[in-house]
Amino acid sequence: MTIIDTHLHLIYRGLLHYPWIDGAPYLQQEFPAERYQAEAVRCGIGAALHMEVDVAEGDIEAETKHVEALSATPGSLLRGAISACRPENADFPAFLERQLANPFIKGFRRILHQSPDSLSESVMFRANIGRLKGSGRPFDLCVLPHQIGHAIALADHCPDVPFVLDHCGVPAIKDRAEHPWREHMAEIAKRPNVVVKISGVVAYADPPTWTLDDIRPYVEHAIESFGWDRVVWGSDWPVCTISASLSTWVAATRALIEGCSADERRKLLEGNARRVWRLPAERDTAR
Repeated sequence: MTIIDTHLHLIYRGLLHYPWIDGAPYLQQEFPAERYQAEAVRCGIGAALHMEVDVAEGDIEAETKHVEALSATPGSLLRGAISACRPENADFPAFLERQLANPFIKGFRRILHQSPDSLSESVMFRANIGRLKGSGRPFDLCVLPHQIGHAIALADHCPDVPFVLDHCGVPAIKDRAEHPWREHMAEIAKRPNVVVKISGVVAYADPPTWTLDDIRPYVEHAIESFGWDRVVWGSDWPVCTISASLSTWVAATRALIEGCSADERRKLLEGNARRVWRLPAERDTAR
């Protein structure tokens, strides 16, 4: 079955500015679409959504325009972009209006794990996230385990907005820390407007020594908490390559769900993503 990668990062340092990359030496290089696609097609990935890479605020719209241009190249796997945004800003409504006019924009994200915990609790932030109601565009939540409570509060305040919790809630797998992550995941899963993304968890494991059994408890708990109708898959490429190649992460995913039914595997790897981001059927995405 086809895999839809819902969490692909492309890095073009010659075109866009990424202030945070100065603190991430491994990512201080180009990660272009053709580098990803050469391996992705061999793994069975048939479509991908680009996830914003926390570019400088002035480059947000330039990033999505560049990704959309890349999607027009023959054989491209790109089917849409999840745009960065700044819901804390007063000009967000005008920004949102521009983005919603473009069907290539499939959703939005504001990095929260490196922001003050109070950011998502401000009146303006919550009011602006509420504007996504009825738009068909989910908001991705990228938070650390101790911040999941803030994600819960936001989801509760905007019950009509769909949310996607990235990276299984970013568990500290290398430290084998399951608590309070485990309890927080079970709690946020009670919110029907939240979906969990099984993405790039290998990046949080010990690079030289991790095994399938190291990541299994975290992936299985996320799936058990949310159920098969509210899970999607993502690579988190190239961040995942800190600990594993794209091929290894895909192989690990397949091994983790080997004993599941074909319907369950299809929901995780493809079906739910088509529903959440309103992607057309596979036969309509051929290029």
